[in-house]
Amino acid sequence: MKRLAIYCGSATPADPIYVETATAVGTALAGRGIGVVYGGGRLGLMGAVADAALAAGGEVIGIIPEALVGAEVAHRGCTELHVVPGMHERKRLFTDLSDGFVTLPGGVGTMDELWEAISWAQLGYHEKPVGLLNVGGFYDHLVAFNRHMAEVGFVRAAHQGIMIVRDDLDDLLGAMAAYVPHKTIFAMKAEDL
Repeated sequence: MKRLAIYCGSATPADPIYVETATAVGTALAGRGIGVVYGGGRLGLMGAVADAALAAGGEVIGIIPEALVGAEVAHRGCTELHVVPGMHERKRLFTDLSDGFVTLPGGVGTMDELWEAISWAQLGYHEKPVGLLNVGGFYDHLVAFNRHMAEVGFVRAAHQGIMIVRDDLDDLLGAMAAYVPHKTIFAMKAEDL
């Protein structure tokens, strides 16, 4: 994996574990020679990941919608900063420029990015690993909900391993590197669905 898309919040929660983790992720990825592709912001966890990766000599590619550049939240220190018309183009470029996805804690936008990466993998728009770093149990309920969707029958057995969940970055990156793509919906026949 040469580059990973990092999905995370633009907020700075009161508990320091979130910013500390974002900083550690940026530093660790740069140390492994893995470039960061992220939302292009300078605030919150996004800014912490970018700043740490840059400080460690890593590549940081920001992708930010025009409207957010106007709000002066763009990180001007990125290795590259792509300004795109909107969110659809942003997520497409995340997919095009990365070899996988890592989701850190975040809010609604982060969830949108995570679920789209999973949905696109399930359908067959990409065959890249989708990782979730479950910092301090932040995603325990989401992981349980994903399991519930599978138990009820809304997530096919072939697709239950798309979301790779770990609470340690090294474990997560190892599992992502070992990921074997599943049979996509585009490759299935009606009787498989």
